Amino acid sequence: MNFLSLTPMQMDALREVGNVGAGNAATALSEMVGRAIDMNVPALGIVPFCEVSEHMGGAETLVAGVYICVTGEAPASMLFVLPLDSACGLVDMLMGRPIGTTVTIGEMEESALKEIGNILTGTYLRALSMFTQITFEQSVPALAIDMAEAINSVVLAMVADVGDHALLLETEFKGAAQNIKGSLFLIPQEGTLEKILASLGLA
Repeated sequence: MNFLSLTPMQMDALREVGNVGAGNAATALSEMVGRAIDMNVPALGIVPFCEVSEHMGGAETLVAGVYICVTGEAPASMLFVLPLDSACGLVDMLMGRPIGTTVTIGEMEESALKEIGNILTGTYLRALSMFTQITFEQSVPALAIDMAEAINSVVLAMVADVGDHALLLETEFKGAAQNIKGSLFLIPQEGTLEKILASLGLA
């Protein structure tokens, strides 16, 4: 099975998991920074790997990407990507700085982005586990700052044998001064999608 064969009901179920994960992520981020951060998943779609760069803002767009390997009963890869200016804005939002303060990503900003990616993917996986009773384990996050096409190529090299589409969950962070959008990609290994849908009762 691949993402293109999903029914509207199956897509709705995956969207609901995304919304629950976003709510949990917002709570975790708010607790981390001590103030309200709202987050939602305004859209969910299926993206061919060859078009992933376009959904990052274009092949030559400078982006920050957080990559996490998911192991366990249903192995997959997850990639959270923001244009670099949005990544800087998100760091400012979460660190209580005026938006526009961060213009380069140093060691502290790298740590913050990794933690955001870790929280975002972790809460999504916990929501998925809650719905499916499947156990997921995630690796330590890896951060790369490069052109979208370069990051996409590295990820493709890692997952070349698992299919040619990814599940895209658009993510939106809402702070007092700015709304910031990013992209969360779920790339399942062979058999993972079938296992998830069967556990949702939607095989």
